[in-house]
Amino acid sequence: MSSNSTQSELSEEELRELIPQLQQLTDKYRRAERVQKALFDISELASSVSNLNHLYTSIHEIIGDFMNADNFYVAFYDPESNIVDFSYFVDEFDEQTVRQLPAESLMDGMTGYILKSGNHLFYKRDEEHKFAEELGFKLVGSPPYELCGVPLKRGSQVIGAMVVQTYDEGVHYNQEDLEVLLFVSQHIVTTVDRVKNRELTERTIRDRTRQLRRTNDDLQEEILERQKVESLQQALFEISELAANLEGDMNVFYSSLHEILARLISAPNCYIAIVDKAQNRLEFPYFSDINQATIDPRPLSLGLTEFVLRTGQAELINPPRVLQLAESGELDVTVAQKMLKSANSWLGSPLVVDGDIAGVIAVQTYGKHAKYTARDQELLRFVSHHIAVAMERKSNTEAIQQYNTQLEERVKERTAELNRANSFLQQQIDERKEIELKLIHDAHHDSLTDLPNRAMFTSRLELAVASKQRYTENMFAVLFIDLDRFKVINDTLGHHAGDEFLIEVSKRIALCIRGHDLLARLGGDEFVVLLDNFDENADVEEVASRIISSISEPFLLDGREMYSGASIGIAHLEPYYSSADEVLRDADAAMYQAKTLGRGRFVMFDKSMRERLIEELELENEFRRALRDEEFDFFLQPVINLIDNSILYKEMYVRWSHPTYGKIAREQFRQVADHSGLTIDLDLFQLAKACELIKRFEDTDEAIERIAVNVSINHLLQPSMVNQMTEVIADSGIKANRLVFEFDENDLNRRSQFILPAIKKLKRAGVTLVLDNFGSGLASLSYLFAYPFDFIKIDHRFVKSLPRSQRNLKLIQSVMLISEHLKFNVIAEGVDSPSQLSALNDIECVYGQGKTLQRAVVLDMTKATEQASKSK
Repeated sequence: MSSNSTQSELSEEELRELIPQLQQLTDKYRRAERVQKALFDISELASSVSNLNHLYTSIHEIIGDFMNADNFYVAFYDPESNIVDFSYFVDEFDEQTVRQLPAESLMDGMTGYILKSGNHLFYKRDEEHKFAEELGFKLVGSPPYELCGVPLKRGSQVIGAMVVQTYDEGVHYNQEDLEVLLFVSQHIVTTVDRVKNRELTERTIRDRTRQLRRTNDDLQEEILERQKVESLQQALFEISELAANLEGDMNVFYSSLHEILARLISAPNCYIAIVDKAQNRLEFPYFSDINQATIDPRPLSLGLTEFVLRTGQAELINPPRVLQLAESGELDVTVAQKMLKSANSWLGSPLVVDGDIAGVIAVQTYGKHAKYTARDQELLRFVSHHIAVAMERKSNTEAIQQYNTQLEERVKERTAELNRANSFLQQQIDERKEIELKLIHDAHHDSLTDLPNRAMFTSRLELAVASKQRYTENMFAVLFIDLDRFKVINDTLGHHAGDEFLIEVSKRIALCIRGHDLLARLGGDEFVVLLDNFDENADVEEVASRIISSISEPFLLDGREMYSGASIGIAHLEPYYSSADEVLRDADAAMYQAKTLGRGRFVMFDKSMRERLIEELELENEFRRALRDEEFDFFLQPVINLIDNSILYKEMYVRWSHPTYGKIAREQFRQVADHSGLTIDLDLFQLAKACELIKRFEDTDEAIERIAVNVSINHLLQPSMVNQMTEVIADSGIKANRLVFEFDENDLNRRSQFILPAIKKLKRAGVTLVLDNFGSGLASLSYLFAYPFDFIKIDHRFVKSLPRSQRNLKLIQSVMLISEHLKFNVIAEGVDSPSQLSALNDIECVYGQGKTLQRAVVLDMTKATEQASKSK
């Protein structure tokens, strides 16, 4: 048993020794097989690869199967140029820098050593000094960690080197790797020579093929040249034939020339320009362009056509030439920009007739790739001479034909003209009479209603005035009619409906007067009637009543039923009138009085009316002056807290005492301001004075906490007016919450729908808002809910009836009850007696204003300024 086990153990040891040997034989066999396959692949490359770059890449892949070849290059040495050509170079550091290098720069390095010695090289960085001393070279480029290089030989001559190298310290080359490279290198040169020979053969074939194709192209060009000469001869013959056709139309002639020219050169766009020396401009008898339908005659300028006229020779102008001509001043900048934008090529040649340049024929193309050449220029120059001769012959022939035709037509026209002369003259006389009659009619009638106009009415009225002066018993009267709501109709339905309205009014008034009375339209919505030969004034009043009644009937305009009215002023002609204007003036004044009294009525003029108008006019002028010079009296009256007698605010208002007319009543004062258009100016004046008072007495014993001013509704109709008021406050330097604006309820009734945004804007600015004279309007309660008023002033007429009127007392109590829910306070205005005050205290009214509480105080603005200065 022991001996058998010993034999078994020895067998296992032998097996263990034998396995590595077998493994080495297996690896050696596999490596030999891979080398054999590599040689086969290289041989296959020689017959399959036609490009050296592809060959080197394939060899790189084959070598990479045996060893690490991440960095690999093949270099060939050319003794004649002394250049080392790195035909294939893959290196992770130097790939972007190595292509071709002078041989002397490499001969001291490892590649140079292989090329000079013809020996292989197996380099390791650890033995760098040893290699440098024994072999005498130095490193070029990035130093590798290991390098394995072999020479490439053709016979015994070294023609290059093949090298693999690594920068990775973990990669190593061995003797087997070197043997593989040496073995492969012996076959690479043969493969490279075979591929190069194939490349050379293919290049020779391509060159020969190219030479044959060039020869063929030359032959084709010669054929085309002969064809072009034949085409040119045929074109010249056709041009001559066109000129010989005496009966042809010139437009057809030019079109045919264009067609012939288009067969010789590219001519999609063509025109012929003729110089009109008398008018110094260009005419275009023929124009055909794909981008433009027609062209008008134009004065001579700095265009392309004029450039050819100046040079007298054919010109080829492409975009680069355009810039040169524009810079030298030969071409207008606008024309140059247009040509550059369209990128067109232009070719023009002069048309010379008897030694003079009569015009230019030009062709042009659009687009960057459609350009004319010098050959096209020479061809157009040659053809243009023949075209010019043909055009002259054709033009002369046509001129003779036209002259003969014109002579015949003139004879016919002259004969017909003589026959028409008498009838035409008679027709002119009749037409002139009609025109004169129409001009006379138009000069004296309104174009819309066809009624007599102001000029005709004034003329007739002048005759009536003269008649009245001579025959005082004759009765004349003028009715001046002004329509209501005409502006509303115009603004609502448009001017067309307004015109229909005026026409219908003229018809209605015409039905209310007699046939011999004169109705006229002065303009706008003003009509006048001249009545004569009536018996008494009642007849005039009857006519006026009929007119008012007729105008008050509904009008149907654009399918809508509209209503209007009329106010009529009547002026009877008296002997003291000296002109028609005086009568119209007084009738107008009476009409104005009728409108003031409530519209829809008539008023007879009397002298007192004129005196009153003059007085009003003078008063308005005085008011303007007083406002400019600040000749008003200022009053302050406080609103009192009835519980503790403290002052809520002081209301400031102005009054006017005229030197002649005395104290002007409050109603008349406001009326004068309205009529003169100074209401807004007056309010702004009061606002500025209120701000001035607060500012002057600030920080004094007589300081005014808040001042109220009465503000017209006109300030709220436009946003700019509200802005103007807030700017006055801001410029004064005081806070807006120290001002109180009182608005009259009667004003709000007229334009309430426009003012809510403005009132809210004032509220946001901080101004205290008061509704004054509450209860005097028709819709007072609606304001309490719709508008953000801080205080409501009960109209003084309700307070005046206290305590006897329990009804008014209950009304004030109701408003106070509403105020608790709507967050406003009630002020009783006009508290002028102790009994009224007692009644208000009984119902617990908090605020009041009136003589019993404190009278209004006249304020001397000059003195107030001095007192304020002393207090400070």
